[in-house]
Amino acid sequence: MLRIALTGPIAAGKSVVSARLRQLGLTVLDADELAHAAIAPGSAGAREVGEIFGPTVMTSDEVVDRAALGAVVFADPAARQRLEAIIHPQVSAQMADLAAAAEQLGEAAVVCDIPLLIETGQALDFDLVLVVEAPADLRLSRLVNGRGLPEPQARQRIAAQATPEQRAAVADIIFDGSGSVEALQAQVDRWWRQHSGC
Repeated sequence: MLRIALTGPIAAGKSVVSARLRQLGLTVLDADELAHAAIAPGSAGAREVGEIFGPTVMTSDEVVDRAALGAVVFADPAARQRLEAIIHPQVSAQMADLAAAAEQLGEAAVVCDIPLLIETGQALDFDLVLVVEAPADLRLSRLVNGRGLPEPQARQRIAAQATPEQRAAVADIIFDGSGSVEALQAQVDRWWRQHSGC
């Protein structure tokens, strides 16, 4: 089974590529979804977050307040590392289990959508690495104007990720996410036609 990694910086268009790959019939495993599950209400991960970061990142009913947690960890690299130590092992283990299950079902390829592929040192675990890129100023505008994130927080999130050069060093394919959704989808379609021989 071909193991494909999909990565890219925040607001570059990775979710567009991920959705398109699903539409083309590929199995896509989403690390963000698994990370949310790792700190879901009542989970061991949520309890550990509460113990480490305190009540300011928890709601009154013991649910992780992801916005409050994000404000803490993106302002403090040490705090972000503590959070990653809780979440990343669970995500990696679950993704490996899901990929193994896909292989058992006879899937020819599986795509692992991992925003922090470079940062977590997982690039070498894959046969093929797809990267979505867009200029930092455009990504900042998308975060602030499109998602309503305050500019200081948007800049923190951009700064917390790997550089374009680090992503390019492991990329087999780089998609340009600076244009329209349709233009990005067309790039994915062209790549898949060439790769799959369809």
